[in-house]
Amino acid sequence: MSSRFVPDAVWRPRPTLPWALTVALLATFFVVPKLNGQVFTLTRDQLIQYTSQNPYERFPDGRPKVPDAMLEKVKGLSAEEVLPLNFRGYRNQWTDGWQILHPGRKLVGRAFTLQLMPMRPDVSDVDQAARKAKNQIRLSHQTALDMLQRGDVFVADACGAAFGGIIGDNLGYYIMKTTGTGFVIDGAIRDLEGIEPMEMAGYYRLATPPAIHDLMVTGINVPIRIGSTTVMPGDVVFGDREGVYFIPPHMVKEIVDTADVTHIHDEWTKMKFDQGKYISTDIYGSPHDPALIKEYEDYLKQKLGPQAYEEYKKRRPMEGQQRPQR
Repeated sequence: MSSRFVPDAVWRPRPTLPWALTVALLATFFVVPKLNGQVFTLTRDQLIQYTSQNPYERFPDGRPKVPDAMLEKVKGLSAEEVLPLNFRGYRNQWTDGWQILHPGRKLVGRAFTLQLMPMRPDVSDVDQAARKAKNQIRLSHQTALDMLQRGDVFVADACGAAFGGIIGDNLGYYIMKTTGTGFVIDGAIRDLEGIEPMEMAGYYRLATPPAIHDLMVTGINVPIRIGSTTVMPGDVVFGDREGVYFIPPHMVKEIVDTADVTHIHDEWTKMKFDQGKYISTDIYGSPHDPALIKEYEDYLKQKLGPQAYEEYKKRRPMEGQQRPQR
């Protein structure tokens, strides 16, 4: 993606959140914030409410905590294998068009969200006064960075701002050492020469020399918009060389299980092609000959195991619609 900067288009056009969701979020965000000075916030109970389908443990603030073991399984996926989200109604969880720090390195972790907006003094001054009254340091993007934990992915809505880098090599190094994952920044970064050698994944819109300016923090661990997606705190972030998915926690196991079947299907398909006896339509996308169908089903059951195979058969009608062409 080109990083050419057009002076009269600093703020890039962005899709808007659905109106009903916007109204609902505004109605719940204007409460006494846990972190003084945020315009928007979610209480623990509200975060639990908006992520009520989460089947896993939670962080103390209510953010879903998908287990590390499940995150390890997600690392073996490809973007095409996360595509079944679309068939479950989650059609706005994919975003592309990024500059990618290391295209060969996958990004997997739990979303820690930061919302930034263009600076407006009458709003920002109120926020900072609230913090000063409680002897708290000035609210900034580093407030969010200081809250990161191992396995988090720093996900920042910087409204596509092109005029100042949200992080440079020093804060990039901090993210790498603290999280072990990386970042998704819908805006600019700086010090690319210093960040590029770091062993972490990173997605950003462009690089620019100046540091962050004229942006104010309006929310930490609140729903944010990244590209054309809605990201909730605790979503599983999956990034590869094609782009980034934000997977709702309650959908992760189904995505992983479906991918296991896809892997076995691809393995069997290539094994049959290696025999040199079949044309492509004999085998792919699914065999038609009864003997080949039985052979594939036996192979799948052996690889999955009896219990997983029975679970697959219950899901099979939907999975037949979901399997991507590979």
